[in-house]
Amino acid sequence: MDHLKAKIREIPDFPKKGILFYDITTLLCDGQGFQDTVDALAAPYMGEDIDQVIGIESRGFILGAAVANALGCGFVPVRKPGKLPGATHKEAYSLEYGENALEIHQDACASQKRILIVDDVLATGGTAKATIDLARKAGGKVIGIAFLIELGFLNGRSKLPGENVYSVLNY
Repeated sequence: MDHLKAKIREIPDFPKKGILFYDITTLLCDGQGFQDTVDALAAPYMGEDIDQVIGIESRGFILGAAVANALGCGFVPVRKPGKLPGATHKEAYSLEYGENALEIHQDACASQKRILIVDDVLATGGTAKATIDLARKAGGKVIGIAFLIELGFLNGRSKLPGENVYSVLNY
């Protein structure tokens, strides 16, 4: 997967001083790179009868929707507060440079639908953990959590004990 890493731009001090940001827009701009990324994220879940993919705002929307299409299933957005029009569940979380919250429609994952969560980066694990909690509050059964990038030095997996975590690239 080094060919994917080679297409990811590293931007120092973004969004805050001391943070090294892995910019995947350069990877997404490349047709073959984007296709390889979606294929790599979807591959472990082919034949797993996934009902829905949850994509986390914002880059998780891009990857999650494409993975849902590859798996032939539905897509559910998890958004920042105030962005969804219907009744929602809300979950607060911490990230490596602040605090935030996410929401999901209350009826998004009814009837124990089999859910795959997709996002671009696993950092400290706060966003992923909040999304797992939201999916379960909405009635979903989380089958796995897939990331394009895992920043292992931030130990985000430790916040996801017992979860099926898959990462395409590790830093």
